[in-house]
Amino acid sequence: MEIRERFANSVIYWLFRLLCRLDVKGLESLPQSGPGVIITNHTSNLEGPLLYVLMRPRPTIAMAKVELWDFFATRMLMEAWKAIPLHRGRLDRKAMERSWKTLDEGKFLCIAPEGKRSKNGTLLRALPGATYFASERNVPIYPLVNWGCLGIGKSLAHLRRPVVGLRVGRSFIVKKPEDGKWTGETRQAMADEMMYQLAALLPESLRGYYWDLSKTTTHYLEFDQQSRP
Repeated sequence: MEIRERFANSVIYWLFRLLCRLDVKGLESLPQSGPGVIITNHTSNLEGPLLYVLMRPRPTIAMAKVELWDFFATRMLMEAWKAIPLHRGRLDRKAMERSWKTLDEGKFLCIAPEGKRSKNGTLLRALPGATYFASERNVPIYPLVNWGCLGIGKSLAHLRRPVVGLRVGRSFIVKKPEDGKWTGETRQAMADEMMYQLAALLPESLRGYYWDLSKTTTHYLEFDQQSRP
């Protein structure tokens, strides 16, 4: 790990410890190395740094919007963490190639299936393209959720230390359709099944589009029998 990465990780970790009450459960269930895909919800620009430092020393590379390279401070962090710049709204072949390389090197690839931040902290419907990395290499998927980062500024302004929660769910792989045909409808169904796994880990008020867990299906998911329920 480079010196600047160690420094950034240490500063961010202790700032979170000082300013927040961390409620973290399940990280111990993650293997120390990949390959694997971490799927997570996206509510603020703070959860990325939090997840990154908490995942260490597990080798983890995240996809991040290319706009974060426009500013000196965020560009330094993205470069220190070797994040993959992603041009949203179009097919970014370079980002895809780097993502495949991340998995080939036995690292974790972290993606947000929603494709953008949720402004109120609740789950948005996933984009069908989010299933691409999950399904093509038959690597395990690890659902990970967080909450509390969105309200940090408001809580601190009222001199309160906010609770920031993190949970890790049961790992699974995404199975190919029985007929072998990939359609937009199939990929959306897969993405929805993945998102229900995230929803089940969140407080009810934050489940958003996936609030009704009775609609959960697992037609395309195969769970690791050795992972915790």
